[in-house]
Amino acid sequence: MAISKTTNNNQFGRLSMAAENYLVSIFQLDELGIKVTNTQLAEQLKRLPEKEELGTTLPSIGGMIRRLVREQLVEMLPEKDIALTHRGKEVAEKLVRRQRLAKKMVVDLLGLEPHKAHEEAHRLEHAISDDLATKISERLGNPTTCPFGHPIPGSGFVQDRLTVPLDKVKTGNTVNIDRIPEDDPELLKYFVENSIMPQNVAVIKDASPYRGVITLTAHQNDVVISYEISKRIWVTPIGVRKKN
Repeated sequence: MAISKTTNNNQFGRLSMAAENYLVSIFQLDELGIKVTNTQLAEQLKRLPEKEELGTTLPSIGGMIRRLVREQLVEMLPEKDIALTHRGKEVAEKLVRRQRLAKKMVVDLLGLEPHKAHEEAHRLEHAISDDLATKISERLGNPTTCPFGHPIPGSGFVQDRLTVPLDKVKTGNTVNIDRIPEDDPELLKYFVENSIMPQNVAVIKDASPYRGVITLTAHQNDVVISYEISKRIWVTPIGVRKKN
């Protein structure tokens, strides 16, 4: 995925931090395959660090979306879904790239505990320039994912064709964990403590839609995860071939 050389400024002037957070949140929902509506966007914005102080009421979200539409960064689709324009996606990719490189830097280079990385990276993403992002990437060996397995835009990341959300995998399958939610410190701490991290292997001990939970076994520990969270965990089944 190529990153445009345009700056984060547009014809209306530099974007506010709030507008940047909206673009990143829309990008993240789209990346997960979730339809972007005002309601879904409100839930995504609530995952931002409290210090961002973003309004998450539907009227405040509607007002910001109208502004981003005027600035030609998002568009409203016929079904009232929200989509990034080409220019909006360029800006969002840059911001996401900076955020995920910042997470990689504070965890792998500086040794910060993973569950603290989200808040620190949010502080940094708005200040890192394109040149600095390039230097950080080079210093880290040009990684293709953040510590939580999310692709870094512009890194050349290629997803395995077998990779799917955890809720799509049946009981008894063994999986490689590829990606976990990156924006909930308490959840991240739970995952770290129970070895639910990228590149680790787990067995689906019990997938019970009627109970609303999935039980994994990782490093001999049983870990219970809700189906709602499992939709945000991406895994690659081991020993399974993709049908043509």
